[in-house]
Amino acid sequence: MDGIDIAMLHTDGENYIHAKATGLSTYSLPLKQQLLALIQDPERAANGDVAEFIQAVTDAHCTAVEAFLEQHHIDPDSIDVIGFHGQTIFHAPERGITRQLFDGARAATRLGIDTVCQFRLADVAAGGQGAPLAPLYHQALAHASGLELPLVVLNLGGVANVTYIGHDQITAFDTGPASALLDDFVRERIGKSFDKDGQLAQSGLIQDVIVEQFLASDYFSRRPPKSLDRNAFHTWMDLVKPLSNADGAATLAAFTVQSIAASRHHFSEPPKQWLVGGGGRHNLFFMQSLKHQLGVPVDPVESVGWNGDMLEAECFAWLAVRTLKGLPLSVPSTTGVPYPLTGGKISRA
Repeated sequence: MDGIDIAMLHTDGENYIHAKATGLSTYSLPLKQQLLALIQDPERAANGDVAEFIQAVTDAHCTAVEAFLEQHHIDPDSIDVIGFHGQTIFHAPERGITRQLFDGARAATRLGIDTVCQFRLADVAAGGQGAPLAPLYHQALAHASGLELPLVVLNLGGVANVTYIGHDQITAFDTGPASALLDDFVRERIGKSFDKDGQLAQSGLIQDVIVEQFLASDYFSRRPPKSLDRNAFHTWMDLVKPLSNADGAATLAAFTVQSIAASRHHFSEPPKQWLVGGGGRHNLFFMQSLKHQLGVPVDPVESVGWNGDMLEAECFAWLAVRTLKGLPLSVPSTTGVPYPLTGGKISRA
């Protein structure tokens, strides 16, 4: 919801990965506000008529791509395929539902470029979690970069998820909320879209009793693969209502950190390093607390030459190529599908 990330890759969808230009666009403020309201209405998000939102989101992405190609003087005919994740509005794999707003055929027609979207549907239909979908890309990047294993790639978006890359094993799952609860709390309390640099959280006192109540959820004792909707813990926000702005932010941020630390129970051996991507890596409270909790190097992905703002956009470009080649997007240890599974919906220009 923070923006529309764009990344151009030269890739074979396997081990050759060469990042090229990147860009960032945004939704218009009215559309962003409408999407936030839609996401906060689970029944409508899961089952309602959202055709107008699909068209608006698709057009916003197409406008962003057109501006990107023009800015970087890229001939559209030189692009083989575009992978569009779309805007997630609801994710409940236990109900067999995941909804990402995007119309691939509309985009392919407008842009004149083949598109791939709806990356999660086949996985959920096969009984998988449909998330996270970046682990195979993380694994390919780690091998291409020659990194020492085992390591963990941690994504701090609205939800936090980990990719554990061992010598002969890959495991992935959502650990719990990342920035979603904190962003919503800050938006309601002080009218800001996020806690810049974690300043508000750093100024408060953590209420450990409330953190323990959050961590008592059966989600954290469940074995992976597992995944969460952005708003999965939203009803628990009542616990921090009596707290001051600073203490509430500190408590929610501590919950994120401790739920991530608890994920280590599911790794076969201790990782030598954690690499952190997503917007949450700019939150100093998160990063400093994680270093303290985990006791091993915790570094932004830029430390190994990756682009933390564009990993997800790069991932879906890579997955689009894999879709065209009929290669798996997920495996049993990343989403819980019964076998390595292809996916994605192809729309030809």
